Amino acid sequence: MPTLFEPIRAGALACPNRIWMAPLTRGRATRDHVPTPLMAEYYAQRASAGLIITEATGISVEGSGWPYAGGLWGAEHVAHWRTVTEAVHAAGGRIVAQLWHMGRLVHPSLHGVQPVSASATTGPGKAHTYDGKQPYVQARPLALEEIPRLIGDYVHAARNAIDAGFDGVQLHAANGYLIDQFLRDGSNHRSDAYGGSIENRIRLLRETTQALIGAIGAEHTGVRLSPNGDSQGVDDSNQDALFPAAAAALGELGIAFLELREPGPDGTFGKSDRPAVAPLIRKAYKGVLVLNSDYTFERATEALASGAADAISFGRKFLANPDLPKRFAAGLPLNVDDMRTWYSQGAEGYTTYPTAEG
Repeated sequence: MPTLFEPIRAGALACPNRIWMAPLTRGRATRDHVPTPLMAEYYAQRASAGLIITEATGISVEGSGWPYAGGLWGAEHVAHWRTVTEAVHAAGGRIVAQLWHMGRLVHPSLHGVQPVSASATTGPGKAHTYDGKQPYVQARPLALEEIPRLIGDYVHAARNAIDAGFDGVQLHAANGYLIDQFLRDGSNHRSDAYGGSIENRIRLLRETTQALIGAIGAEHTGVRLSPNGDSQGVDDSNQDALFPAAAAALGELGIAFLELREPGPDGTFGKSDRPAVAPLIRKAYKGVLVLNSDYTFERATEALASGAADAISFGRKFLANPDLPKRFAAGLPLNVDDMRTWYSQGAEGYTTYPTAEG
């Protein structure tokens, strides 16, 4: 059975190990969502990952609702992301861009745009804005005639990602954001071709993935799902049927990899007391499967040895340990991440975590 330190090929991505860096929402871009030199330093520090999946990156003004998050819809975004990819490649790494539309979790105070979603629903709690936390507002349902434009926004961002030097993209279809809002019946109340049955609710996921494949190739296209329980107020009444069906559809399209974020009952950033769906997905999806959420070195090793996963993506461990593969290989202690600086600006808690050499 493979170990974390063995190479793996995921589509066009030749990864030297199976210790991947999970996408982590940060906030070090400009207010116009333009990447900064600090971001190039941050990602280059972590180039020893088998694969870096970037922080969630907005595909459009409509889809961007996180302060100081990166974007990929304009020429300026492309130019500055190129400095990031060049730095990662110079350090020997591989990096894909995670494509993000937040749907109903976009707050209109950021850009003056009303949020859109599968249906007229409202996210729970409060949004992060430039003026502090504010209650979410009700989204308007996307009209059928808007779907091609939405898919076009994803394609435009994917082409921009390739122009910026990324090795591929990951479609963010998880964590309660737009694609996930279409997938689950708790947030999708539509009665048209994109609502009702499971086949209809996975339609947007399938069509968007097909469009990305048409633009940049299946070998450069990954997807993230979050199958287990409530995610930012988005849930489904039959996840054991929904997510394997979604995974099977993605497998038929031949994507490079599928990543799952699935916290368990002891999750440190989200919890679920439901049985894991990943084993059902493993049966339905025959491609490269990557698991994420609270994995230790020991649990990750067991997951690969058992065949439950082909690689593991680590989030906060990579946030705090830029040389995580080296620390794992040598059995070295890990830095502890500082929650206070997760979403702050500046270098502290971003590029200041020491390597094993200090």
